[in-house]
Amino acid sequence: MPTPTSTDAALLLRAMHHLTPTLPLLTDLGERFGTAGHQVALVGGPVRDAFLGRPSPDLDLTTSASPEQIEEVLAGWADTTWDVGREFGTIGARRGDDVLEITTYRADAYDAESRKPVVAFGDNLEDDLVRRDFTVNAMALRLPELLFVDPHDGLADLAALRLRTPHTPEVSFSDDPLRMMRAARFVAQLGLVPAPEVVAAMTDMAGRLEIISAERVRDELVKLLLAPDPRAGLEMLVETELAEQMLPELPALQLEVDEHHRHKDVYEHSLTVLEQAIALEDAPGAEGEDAVPGPDLVLRLAALLHDIGKPATRRFEPDGGVSFHHHEIVGAKLTRARLRALRFDKETVRSVSRLVELHLRFHGYGSGEWTDSAVRRYITDAGPLLGRLHRLTRSDSTTRNRRKAARLAATYDDLETRITRLRSQEELRAVRPELDGNQIAEALGITPGPVLGRAYKHLLAVRLDQGPLGEEGARAALLQWWADQPESVTQPEAVTQLESEDG
Repeated sequence: MPTPTSTDAALLLRAMHHLTPTLPLLTDLGERFGTAGHQVALVGGPVRDAFLGRPSPDLDLTTSASPEQIEEVLAGWADTTWDVGREFGTIGARRGDDVLEITTYRADAYDAESRKPVVAFGDNLEDDLVRRDFTVNAMALRLPELLFVDPHDGLADLAALRLRTPHTPEVSFSDDPLRMMRAARFVAQLGLVPAPEVVAAMTDMAGRLEIISAERVRDELVKLLLAPDPRAGLEMLVETELAEQMLPELPALQLEVDEHHRHKDVYEHSLTVLEQAIALEDAPGAEGEDAVPGPDLVLRLAALLHDIGKPATRRFEPDGGVSFHHHEIVGAKLTRARLRALRFDKETVRSVSRLVELHLRFHGYGSGEWTDSAVRRYITDAGPLLGRLHRLTRSDSTTRNRRKAARLAATYDDLETRITRLRSQEELRAVRPELDGNQIAEALGITPGPVLGRAYKHLLAVRLDQGPLGEEGARAALLQWWADQPESVTQPEAVTQLESEDG
């Protein structure tokens, strides 16, 4: 092992200080394993994070004990245990507020045609460490003696913010191709810089990502996006062509700039919008009607994807200009399709695609020409996404023209002021027609069905356009609408026929 430097010594001191609250638990557990004739060590992320002074949600340990032997050691010591993945040698445990995952020494590899790892259990710590993804995660602390083990010089790499693999990158990424995405995540999360051979292997082996399940790819992408600097990680995905495998819409934004430079680099613009949206997130735990506590996945996805409809809608105009008509509608469809392919949950898909669809709405506001009706529709169309839409719309201004940027910001300030005023006058979040379904049916002499639904939608539109009218005003508007309908709709037999056809 290399001779420790003064930097290493300082990091070791920081790590011991960081681990102090859990050292009694770790040494106690180490003694239990030792008494039972097994080795055990704290390993991976918790060791790395201790050096960085970062919180680590769980305590990961590795041991010579089998899963059954792990359970025997934990019996009577842990408050509860569970089977995380017995086939992978992992048993979970909780003692007080501490959560642990303890895994038998192992080495696993992926078959070239399979999405599932092939697991082989090992019998020593050094062999276990060499199969780990990166040297900064291949450090361990033997228990209970607290002996630091670093056969691949991970501490020096951590101090230098360098990302290397314990084995050759080709072997490491063949074992689990998702490690290539994890490299990009560590760029975004920890500010690490991949070594040239790591970048080369990621680029050469990008196609191997296709054997990884969509769910695992999604989870890694989410971690990257929620990191402090997702732009750096995304740029790494694009540079190595990994993005082509899991988010091809992103590199597709690198449209060739026309010779007159009359339109923005959409890729760079999108990454800048993402950065600006992150800067507008509220502090974690913030509360309020339109608060967006960070890090917010929906806002970040919407900022990244808001312009993905532009490549498909780009048109070169006769005057030399470039247009992207209806790119927000096309973009919403592409967003929906991509997020579904990555197995995002329905609510996330719905929310992100809705924000993409709405992100241009503000540009119709001009210098404040919207009526109160249009402002009401802006509020109700956004619904619970309004706080995110505010931030996305503001972030979408990346102009370097300070005067223009100030004018856009002031105009949106004016819109938000009007929204606040209307909200104080009306309960827009719960806007409903001022007649309910029973009252509409009684006024028109019809039974529940599709015609009643059409009448309800008309009254809702009236409510949004004209504001509160009161029950009598709403009834008058309803009867006027009914009188304007052709007899083929209002006659009893026609109503019955329409309901029959729609039913």
